[in-house]
This record gives sequence, C-alpha cells and structure tokens, in this order.
Amino acid sequence: MAAVSDLMGSLFAKAVAGPVILEIDLDRGVLRATPENPLEAFRAINAPTLTHLTEVLREAATDDRVTGLVVHVGTCPLSAAMVDEVSAAIHAFGEQKPTVAYTESFGELTSGMFAYRLATAARTIWLQPSGTVTLGGVHIDMMLLRGGFAKLGMEPEFGQRKEYKTAAETYAAEAVSDANREMSGRLAESLVEETLAVISERRGMSVDDVRGLMDRGPISAAEAVQLGLVDSLGYRDEVYESVRASFGRDADLQYAARYTGSVLAKARARLAKRPTIAVVSVHGGIVTGRPGPRSPFGGPQAGSEVVTEHLRQARLDDDVKAVVLAVDSPGGSYIASDTIRAAVIALKNAGKPVVASMGDVAASGGYFVSMAATEIVANPSTLTGSIGVLAGKIVNQGLYDKLGLVREDVQTGRLADMFTGNRPFTEEQWRVLDTWLDEVYADFTGKAATDRGMAIDELEPLARGRVWTGADAKQRRLVDHLGGREVAVERAAALAGVDRDAVAVRPVPLLGLLQRLRPAQSSEQPGGISSGIPTGGVSGLLTDITRALGVEQSGVLTMPYALRIR
Repeated sequence: MAAVSDLMGSLFAKAVAGPVILEIDLDRGVLRATPENPLEAFRAINAPTLTHLTEVLREAATDDRVTGLVVHVGTCPLSAAMVDEVSAAIHAFGEQKPTVAYTESFGELTSGMFAYRLATAARTIWLQPSGTVTLGGVHIDMMLLRGGFAKLGMEPEFGQRKEYKTAAETYAAEAVSDANREMSGRLAESLVEETLAVISERRGMSVDDVRGLMDRGPISAAEAVQLGLVDSLGYRDEVYESVRASFGRDADLQYAARYTGSVLAKARARLAKRPTIAVVSVHGGIVTGRPGPRSPFGGPQAGSEVVTEHLRQARLDDDVKAVVLAVDSPGGSYIASDTIRAAVIALKNAGKPVVASMGDVAASGGYFVSMAATEIVANPSTLTGSIGVLAGKIVNQGLYDKLGLVREDVQTGRLADMFTGNRPFTEEQWRVLDTWLDEVYADFTGKAATDRGMAIDELEPLARGRVWTGADAKQRRLVDHLGGREVAVERAAALAGVDRDAVAVRPVPLLGLLQRLRPAQSSEQPGGISSGIPTGGVSGLLTDITRALGVEQSGVLTMPYALRIR
C-alpha cells in the first residue's frame, strides 16, 4: 500500500486506458520512509516512497499496457544504498520491458559514480552532448571536533568500546586513529569494488578497465560513446522523441508513482482478503518513549514506544503473516534498542517471521534492533555493524565563563552531578562509567552472537565498534542476504509459506488523516500524533550546533556520524 504522499498523488493520477510509457525523475527524489505528517506529504507530493516505487515497477513489468520506462537520472540525490535499491527495481523491470536512462552529466568536476552506477540498470544510456562521465571514486570525510570545542572553552570526555567506535573519537580525539583510518578506507574500497562489479557486468567491460576509467577524471560525451560507457548522445527532447518512436507514439507518458495498474485487478484485490506482509519502520535515531518535535538541525527519530506499538499491532493482526522491519537508523539509546529487539523476538515467538531490511544505515542501535530478526537483508552499500558502545559528556563550564554566565548548582547524592557539564568526571565517576560500558558491550556482543548463531569468540572480533558495508557484512555472516526491500518481502513471504504474488504489502499502522487526529483508546490501538516537549537552553543549542556540523548523538549505541561519503 502506498504511503501518504503516494496516496495523495494517486488522487490526481490520470486514468490511462491505452498504452503507457512510465517515467521516473530522480531529481525529484525518492523517500526512504513515509512522511510523518500531512505537511511533509504535501511537500513531497512528487517524490514517491521507495516501497511504492518498487511495488509499481514490479506490477508494471507484467502489464501489457506498459511499453517501457524512461529514467531521468539528473543529479541523482540518492544515497549509495538507495541507488542499490532503485537500480535493482529498474533492472528487474528491464528484464521484461525496454528501459532508457538519460542525464545531463554524470558529475561536473565531481564524482558521478553512483549516478552512473544507477544508470547502468537501464538497457540504454543517453548523455547530453556537453556532459561528461566522471566516475571519480569515493571520498570519505572524517571530522574531529575537539579543537573547536577547546576554542569555545569546552572539554569532551568520552569512553568507548572498542577501538572502532569512532563516534567517541569524533568528539574527543586530537587526531584520527589508525583504526578509524583503516575502517574508513575499507568502507570506501568496498563501495568502489561493488560499483566496479556492477558496471563491468552491465556494460560488458572488465573490472580493470572500469577502474582505469575511474582514475581518468572527466570523460567527454563523445569519448564515453566510443568507450561503451553510454549508448547515445542527445538533449531531453531528442531522448523523448527516440523513446516515443521506440515505445509507441500513441502511448501516454506517466510518472511511475502515478501508475495505477489494471483497474480490474485493483478491484479484485480490494475484494479479496489477502495475507499481508506488514512493514514496520525504524527510521532515524533510536530514542526511548515517543519522539518529540524536531529541532532545526535534527533528523527523524524512532521512539521505542512507537515502534513496539507497531510491532504489537502486526502481532495481533491475524491477516499479517510476516513482518519486514525496515531499518534506516544510525542507532541511539541502548535501552530503547533492547526494547525494540524484545518486541521483534515476541513476534517470532508468535509464529510470525521477521525480516530486517537495512536501508542507508543500520548500525550500532540500528544493528541491535535488526539482529534478532529471522533473517537480515542489507544493500551492498548499507552501512551496518558498529557493534560497540560509547558514553560521555562535554564539560562546557568554560563556555559559560567566556559568556559571563553565572552557574551554580546544588545536589544530594554523591553521583548526582555525574553527567553535568559543570565539571569533569571524578576518578570514581570514571570507574562507574567504565564498568557500565563494559557491561553494555558484553550484553550487545553476547546477544548479537546468540541472535546470529555464532560463538562469541567468532562474533567479537567483528564487533569492537567497527562499521561494515552490507557486502562485507554478508561475507562475515552479520547479514544473510544482499538486496533491497523487494528481496526482504520475498524472504518474508517464503518464511511465512505464502505466495509472494498473493500477498498485500502495507505499512503498519495504516492510518488516514482523521485516524491520526483521533486519540487512541488504549496502548494496543494505533492512533494519535506523537508529540513531546523539546529541551532547550545552552545545552540544547550546543546539540543543535553539533548536528549542524554533521554529528548527532541520540544514545550510547551510535555510529560515527561524521562519515560523509561522496
């Protein structure tokens, strides 16, 4: 079932009875998750959700009315993992129908590697005559904030388990560690290796030849044709003239997200009571309770109460035969992550398989909530793992002094001031913190080993806070399958013993606007809009500043936010 923005768009979809040429404009974006409120849905009215887009292409591939697909790659504002999923859907469609991808340029003095990787999913690639193919490679930024904090009179104090848990290093280290450099280098190389394999297979070139082209810099459009990187040159009007000449001049052009399929088939589906694969999202930083309003710099949050509520609904719904846990989260709270993991286990114990589908990132707490699933599916470019823990604080009394602010506190209890920013940790407080970090790390690694059916001696060397790509995680048994949402749905259907073509795939809960405004009657009934009271003050401002710098920490199970992949 489509998300809110997909449903809104379909209200205005033109009924097309004759032949149809489907169109995707990636410059408009693709949403990883359903918009959280009607305003966001209106803003994203032309951006389909990933689930809806892949479902549409799957259905359209067998619809005789659909004659082909044209994809405008454009600037391709998609993450590497989104490129994996969208290109897989285009490639699967292309096994049944002709497909064309076109763009103005694959990079303009910048890397267009992921955009080109997506374009190779189409049978034919067009490039604007003035454009270039710049494969470039992968660049990862590692940013350390300690020096900036020092200038503000702030002192970060963090502990981590273990050497690869570089989110703590982001705050507290004075130099990039060898472990951080090694991990980041392997992430970059893994992404490049996957790209080389995809391009070489789809364009009929050797891996060595593609790697050589990657190191050449911008390749002109004319030479790109000679090298076999693209098939034709032309501007948009020329591309569409060719598409219509090949796919049918009497065919209507329609965005894939507006495609409604066979009216008769849709009517039969509504009348039939079909088994359901439920999709439950864990999107954003994992927090306890219900997420509050976003700050100007903050991203989405996955509240443990909300996620477990949705998992409970899926467990109590007799029509739901299996669940896809769609995880796109860098982690956060240890307690919240453990709460969600327990709800996943309860679903399994109720006889309903759970397949974790990892998106752009499912690391640290994102891995914690996934690891107990019956099976785990990750994209080759997913960032996952980061089985480790960090905790600490930033001593900000120096900033208060610089600002001329008077600060005084009182307390009862010897450890009541442990996490205050007024003063550094005492030796006793460091002992308390270190003991707790050891306990959480032991719990995380022990549960991960149990969930993945591995001995702790085999699992622990893969942990230590290290981030892996999905491709590398698959080789190390941290995930079971490589693929996107459709692979996860297929595995869920297979594990539940139901026919993939006979199931409905829908998010849980599926609430209309009025239901979202209506208060729930109990904790076992979905409804109501999540709300909370935002925190403020200088500490809140500092949190917003660090988020603006690319660093966000919502809990102790957090991956290194400062990794920027380009």
